[in-house]
Amino acid sequence: MTYSGAKLALFLGRELLVILRDDKADIPYPGHWDLPGGGREGNETPADCALRETYEEVGLELQETDLIWTRQYSRPRGLVWFFVARQPVSLIKQIRFGSEGQCWKLMSPRDYCAHPLAVPHFAKRLQEYLDDDEA
Repeated sequence: MTYSGAKLALFLGRELLVILRDDKADIPYPGHWDLPGGGREGNETPADCALRETYEEVGLELQETDLIWTRQYSRPRGLVWFFVARQPVSLIKQIRFGSEGQCWKLMSPRDYCAHPLAVPHFAKRLQEYLDDDEA
């Protein structure tokens, strides 16, 4: 089965980089807090997809070796990959917000998982990572 997209839970220091989605009725989860990532383009790998989308959305150029945790899961439009990367808080100075979304901010991972406007399936994946990380 081919995959449809990839997301990245990007920690800058102890905080999670989140993006407030546009508030448009024609997109999934309008006005919700999202993570960098999106749909696959061409024959790119899941990691390449997550890294490209992160660069397009927040201007941070990460490497595949920065990805420390991954899972794939099934969604209505196909397989989706979920990655985690941990980077130094100093990268905040390099963020260049792209053209998608209303704004970005840092949020504690626990707050994201409990937030009523977190994209539910991303909050669930993040919680799985946090549970693994504590084990």
